[in-house]
Amino acid sequence: MSLETASTRVRERYDDIRRARRYRAVFFGVLVLIVMFFFYQALVMVNFTLAQFVRYGPQFLGALNEYFPITTMAGVPMLDVGQYVDFIVERNLFFQAGITLAIGLAGTILGFPFALLFGVLGSGRVTPFPFNFLFRGIMSSIRAIPALVWALIYVPLGGVTPFTATMAVATDTIGNLGRLYTDELEEIEDGPIEAMETTGANRVQVIVFGMLSQVHTPFIAWTLYIFEINVRIAVALGIIGGGGIGHVLAVQQRLFEYTNMMATILVILVLIISVEMFSQRVRSHIRADEEPMGVVELLKGFPRRMAEAFAK
Repeated sequence: MSLETASTRVRERYDDIRRARRYRAVFFGVLVLIVMFFFYQALVMVNFTLAQFVRYGPQFLGALNEYFPITTMAGVPMLDVGQYVDFIVERNLFFQAGITLAIGLAGTILGFPFALLFGVLGSGRVTPFPFNFLFRGIMSSIRAIPALVWALIYVPLGGVTPFTATMAVATDTIGNLGRLYTDELEEIEDGPIEAMETTGANRVQVIVFGMLSQVHTPFIAWTLYIFEINVRIAVALGIIGGGGIGHVLAVQQRLFEYTNMMATILVILVLIISVEMFSQRVRSHIRADEEPMGVVELLKGFPRRMAEAFAK
């Protein structure tokens, strides 16, 4: 190859790279414009304006002063924790938190058998195609409806109460936990299954000892994870009337008692972090490759996880 030919090829390659870079720049520029257009339309639809901050900013700052009441001790300004403690004791908030915990626990246990049934039958290794998609479709339909909506669907059973909140959590568990079970079963190895079949085991024995025996550890871990989510959902259901600590928070919000609201939020924080720490420790024990999160990490992710619970 002559020097001139090599130089020509280098220039062509260089031109191709520059052309590709221009195409990428144009593509990302157009993509940014499209995203910004939809972002602007979203702001318009929700009436998001700076005027809202100007109009209601002083009111919000006043509420912050009530969220965090200040007292003085030896002339030094300090957070008045006593007001939080007084309300927690007066309204027995830890008992209300126990109701919320009971909703999450009962809903998880009630939904578990159906989640296991649909999760197993939804696997292509157990139920042949396309019949397995019948069970997958049921779980997908359940997941498509948020737990808050399920609570409203169960209103004819007696209104929005801890009972209907528990039913909503149980129904939501069937869809979410069942799908996780199905996904785990799709990843199992064929060796133990073939070994069971060669011994003359029937279909039930193959499923129990050849399949479920391989996934009992992740099944326990996923069940604990869903239990965490269900406790957060129970808080959200309480806000719409489902009882427990969430109901107390909603009542105090309607009364504009911001100090009492913060006391309630602190109890909710203690409840959620305690449940998550318990679940994390158990999951890390049964899964040796999983590192449990510390309290700081749990606290940092608390707002995001609560927002996700409201969306479920």
